[in-house]
Amino acid sequence: MARVGLMLVNLGTPAAPRTPEVRTYLREFLSDPRVLDMPALGRALLLYGVILPFRPSKSAEAYRKVWTDRGSPVLFHGVDLAKKVQAALGPDIQVELAMRYQQPSIGEALDRFRASRTDRIAVLPLFPQNSSAAWGSAAEKVLLEGGKRWNVPTIQLVPPFYDHPAFLDALARTARPALATFRPEHVLLSFHGLPERQVRKSDESEGHDHCLAAATCCDVIGPGNRHCYRAHCFATARGLAARLDLPAERHEVSFQSRLGRTPWIQPHTDERVRALAQSGVKRLAVLCPAFVADCLETLEEIGIRARDDFRAHGGEELLLVPALNSRDAWVDALIQVVRDGIHWPM
Repeated sequence: MARVGLMLVNLGTPAAPRTPEVRTYLREFLSDPRVLDMPALGRALLLYGVILPFRPSKSAEAYRKVWTDRGSPVLFHGVDLAKKVQAALGPDIQVELAMRYQQPSIGEALDRFRASRTDRIAVLPLFPQNSSAAWGSAAEKVLLEGGKRWNVPTIQLVPPFYDHPAFLDALARTARPALATFRPEHVLLSFHGLPERQVRKSDESEGHDHCLAAATCCDVIGPGNRHCYRAHCFATARGLAARLDLPAERHEVSFQSRLGRTPWIQPHTDERVRALAQSGVKRLAVLCPAFVADCLETLEEIGIRARDDFRAHGGEELLLVPALNSRDAWVDALIQVVRDGIHWPM
């Protein structure tokens, strides 16, 4: 029987919190047509004429605020997670961490599998909710890199796990003690945002007129929105809120990290943080269930900027609830997600 491997794929990180390294990372990331889904000429003009001349220095400053002695948080949390999953699965199953952009690369992970004669590879993109820009891009890259090999390995993708009970249970186990200690007046479930056009492109309803057509379009997962990122986010939020016994009037969903002037899915996290503070909320907790590892978007965007903004508009304290990172509950849940998502024993 062929040896089995497991590849864990996250988004990526600059090699260092300096402008040249951040520029290299952003160039690769934003050159991806699944991320900036526009004609090639327009994407190049935007990237090289607007983004790369100015954004890398600002982003490098933000990265420096969260960089540690071990380097990038998303990378060292990924390394720790892979080691723990490897220990739990044992030596017969090879576990490799890869990043969609930069290092460690997907191609290098495939080379390591080949060197150990691992021919069947399960791939888990570490994005709970489906989006073409993240899950789809990682899946495409793995299949393209695998297809370049003369001896093409057998690759099976683990589907998005936004509503998997083990994932939701791990989120709840992580959040519950933090919320119990902090005792927030309100809880914000903040997911990464997407341009509205990308959500509409995932619409598989008969008339392609379901997504964003009504306020209730994400209330239930059905044939038309089964690949919809926004619907997946709301499904994750419902499952997590139920496990945490969050009253409907004391929690809500929002979307962060929007870029540019095109419409992005709403409500926007930064606007809701300010509005909640202005409405009299003094203690706000924020969970980020789209991120399985703490990163720039959680630690800097929410833990620093949103916290400062909340205080500036009348709030007293904002708590960023930590991501799953490499917690034991997440290790166990991840293995269950993989076993339920593939067709061979692991």
